[in-house]
Amino acid sequence: MAFRCQRDSYAREFATTVVSCRPAELQTEGSNGKKEVLSGFQVVLEDTLLFPEGGGQPDDHGTIDGVPVLRVTRRGAQADHFTQTPLTPGSEVQVRVDWERRFDHMQQHSGQHLITAVADHLFGLKTTSWELGRLRSVIELDSPSVTTEQVAAIEQSVNEKIRDRLPVNVRELSLDDPEVEQVRGRGLPDDHAGPIRVVTIKGVDSNMCCGTHVSNLSDLQVIKILGTEKGKKNKTNLIFLAGNRVLKWMERSHGTEKALTSLLKCGAEDHVEAVKKLQNSTKLLQKSNLNLLRDLAVHVAHSLRNSPDWGGVVALHRKEGDSEFMNIIANEIGSEETFLFLTVGDEKGAGLFLLAGPAEAVETLGPRLGLDCKCRVAALPPPPESRGSLSPSIQAPSFAV
Repeated sequence: MAFRCQRDSYAREFATTVVSCRPAELQTEGSNGKKEVLSGFQVVLEDTLLFPEGGGQPDDHGTIDGVPVLRVTRRGAQADHFTQTPLTPGSEVQVRVDWERRFDHMQQHSGQHLITAVADHLFGLKTTSWELGRLRSVIELDSPSVTTEQVAAIEQSVNEKIRDRLPVNVRELSLDDPEVEQVRGRGLPDDHAGPIRVVTIKGVDSNMCCGTHVSNLSDLQVIKILGTEKGKKNKTNLIFLAGNRVLKWMERSHGTEKALTSLLKCGAEDHVEAVKKLQNSTKLLQKSNLNLLRDLAVHVAHSLRNSPDWGGVVALHRKEGDSEFMNIIANEIGSEETFLFLTVGDEKGAGLFLLAGPAEAVETLGPRLGLDCKCRVAALPPPPESRGSLSPSIQAPSFAV
């Protein structure tokens, strides 16, 4: 059967009857990204205003007598509504749809039909699948590449058809209707029963589809193709926005542009050039800083060797530094008689350390120190006469630079 949401995609609320309500569980993704299992009920209604996910379109959100519906799925000819509050079978209930979400899905889905038809008509680019995402939608085209000129032509054509205010209608055909052979589609679900639902954009496209759609292309407002990216198995993904998503994208982009204008102290037309100059300046500063850090490492190494307390164990920590800084110090010192423990990084965050000295001591202490650290452990093998002469109880003064 066709649900009320399919017969009238613009309906926002209606009354129906609860058929059944049984205990159920729903697996969801929590705010921390981990899977969570919710206990609740699977409610079946005589008819529903809430679209069950399918055909590349996510399910609707809404309420049944004020009770939030967390998921709607299709099971054969009926829709299962997951709630966390039971509803009494036989009772009449009021169903309301989250209209903002519904209309967004209508715009993206009708936009996909339009883009798919135009891409095929203009360039023979066949759609193999599509995804209605939370922020953007993606159409997978059966081609290893799509040119910039092709994308521009598709975008221009679809927006012309939107301005032509072409009607979109939905009708049902029986499986044995000869017209079914002329309708575009990727096959029917295994559990499909009854007539076939066909969505037609006048003079442009007829397609088998179960989703919710606008009744006129003018409701799409505008379509913006953001570009393409390499897809799977020699396919190309075309990324697009339709309707209100274009307005939200422009609002975000304008906000970013204003912020950059304030930070860069120049107009929007000069943003790219200003960022390039900043990148070049940063590279020069990083190179200069690296040279200074190397010079400092050599100086620190010589200071350590010339210290009256030289020998035994020497520990040194520097907030600014890297593995090369520590390696230079260890190589410049080059002494097998001294046990070096060098660390760099923020005291309250992750850092690096280098352990250098007699091999046996390094092999013993290294794994213990490295348990909770990002580390590099280096062993400088001591000469035979000094092997085993290290006394861990002797601690040279720590140097801070």
